[in-house]
Amino acid sequence: MPKTLTAATPLQLKDGDLVAAVDLGSNSFHMVVARHVLGQLRIIDRIKEHVQLADGLDAEKRLSDAAAKRALDCLALFGQRLAYVRPGNVRVVATNTIRTMVDPAAFLERAEAALGHRIDVIAGREEARLIYLGVAHDKPPRKGKRLVIDIGGGSTEFVIGKGFAVIERESLQIGCIANIKRFFPDGKLTPKQWHKAKTQIGVDMQPFMESFRRHGWKEVYGASGTIKALSDMAKVRGLSDGTLNLKILQLLRQELIGFGLINAIRWPQISASRRKSIAGGLLALEAAFEALGIESLQTSDYALREGALFDILGRNREHDPRLDSVKALQERYSIDVRQAERVEAYAVALFDQVRKYWGLSAADREALAWACRLHEIGLTVAHSQHHHHGAYLVANSDISGFSRTEQHLISVLIRNQRRGIHFKSLMTLSEARAVDALRCILLLRLAVLFYRSHSDEKIPKPKLKVERSRLSLVLSKRWLERHPLTRSDLESERAYLKAAGVGLAIVEK
Repeated sequence: MPKTLTAATPLQLKDGDLVAAVDLGSNSFHMVVARHVLGQLRIIDRIKEHVQLADGLDAEKRLSDAAAKRALDCLALFGQRLAYVRPGNVRVVATNTIRTMVDPAAFLERAEAALGHRIDVIAGREEARLIYLGVAHDKPPRKGKRLVIDIGGGSTEFVIGKGFAVIERESLQIGCIANIKRFFPDGKLTPKQWHKAKTQIGVDMQPFMESFRRHGWKEVYGASGTIKALSDMAKVRGLSDGTLNLKILQLLRQELIGFGLINAIRWPQISASRRKSIAGGLLALEAAFEALGIESLQTSDYALREGALFDILGRNREHDPRLDSVKALQERYSIDVRQAERVEAYAVALFDQVRKYWGLSAADREALAWACRLHEIGLTVAHSQHHHHGAYLVANSDISGFSRTEQHLISVLIRNQRRGIHFKSLMTLSEARAVDALRCILLLRLAVLFYRSHSDEKIPKPKLKVERSRLSLVLSKRWLERHPLTRSDLESERAYLKAAGVGLAIVEK
C-alpha cells in the first residue's frame, strides 16, 4: 500500500504522553490513565463510579432522568481528569445498556458534551475482544489456550484465546442486573426459581457451547467486579485462595437463597451498591461453570478498560487489529484493492488541504480512509445500488477492532458516495458528527468520481479550496479537455451538491 494508506492511527505516542480509557459499563463507569514510557504503558490513575446505568432502564429501554443525571455527573468528573490528555490518546467505550437504549443518540450527545470526548458504542463481541486483551496483559500468556469470562451489568462475555490472539468470542444478555430483572422481577429468591433461571441460561449458551468445548483451554480467568467480589468472599471465608470452583459457588448460592429477598442480602464482604446485583452475577457464573464444565477459575484485575487502553497502543503500532479486519473484508468480498488505494490516496490528499479550515479531526481522517478501502464492498451483491448494499454490510458485519459507532459512521460515508446526499442517514449521527461526516462525504465523492475508470492513469494533483458552503476545485484545463466524461460527471456532481446546499465550482487553469 502507498505510505499514506498504512498510517491508520493519526497520533503517534511519544515518551511521557498520557493515555486514557473510559469504560461506560452497565453497572459502573471506570477510567484508567497511563503514561507511555519506552513503548509500554504504566498505569498512574484509576477512577470508578457506581452509576448503575442498567438499573435506570425501564421495560421500553428508556433511561430514567435520575440514571442519566448520575451518568452525566460522573462523566463531567472524568472530563476534568481528561482535560490534560490529548483527544487522540483517549478511548471511550460504551457497552450493553447504551447499546440497547431506544434512543442512544440523544443521551450520547449529552454524554459527549459532559465528558469532552467522543464515545464509541461497541458490540458485544468487540467488548469480548477488548476484555481478553486486558486480561492477557494482566496475566502473561502461557502455552495453551485460556477461557476468559466477564460478567457485566447487562451482558456476559466469553472468550477463548491463545497468547494475545482471540480465537472465539460470544456475548449474551445475562448480566448481573439483567438477570435480576429477567428472572427475579419480584425480588424473591427461591430454589425453584434459581434452578429455572439457571436452566434457561444454559439454553441461551447452547449455540456456542460445543464450539468452545471443542477448542478447550488450560486455564480460566474471570474479570469484572462481580467475579472478583465472589473470589474475595471465598478467600475471606477460608474456602480457597480466591480461586473459584463449582462447589464454592454452590455453597454461596445456598446461603444467598437463604436470605429470601434480593433486598435482604446482607453479606458483609459485599458493598451495599453491589448487593442488588450479586445474585444475578452468581447465577450467571454457576450456569457457565455447569454448561462449559469449568473446573476452576482465577480472577484478573484487568478487564475492558485496560483492554481499551492497550488497544490505543496497538492502534499506534503496525499491529492495529482494524488493518487485519479490513484486509479480511477486502479478500472476502473481492474488493479491487488497487482501486481502493487510488481513491484513498486522492481523498486523503483532499482532506489534508481542507482539514484546518473545516476543523476536522484525526478520527475523521481515519473514517474517510476506512470508507475508501471498503467503498466498493457492495459490488459483491449487485452493481445497481451498490452503495446501499455496501453501507448495510459495513454497518451490520462483525468487524473486529471497530466500535459500532465507527462502523456506523463508515457506513454513512459509503452510503453517500454517489447519487444524491441521503440526509436521513446523516441524521442518525449526532449533530457535530453529521457536519463532519458530510464534509468527509464530499471528499469521498470527488475521489470516487475521478477514479471512475478504475485505471492507473495519473490524475492531476488535486487543489481544493473551501469558503463556507462552497468548494472550488482547481484542475488543468488541458486535462479536462482530454477527459470529457469526467467533465460531465463533475457537472452532474455540481447538481447533486447544489440540491444539498453545497456549491461546487470547477476552476480550469
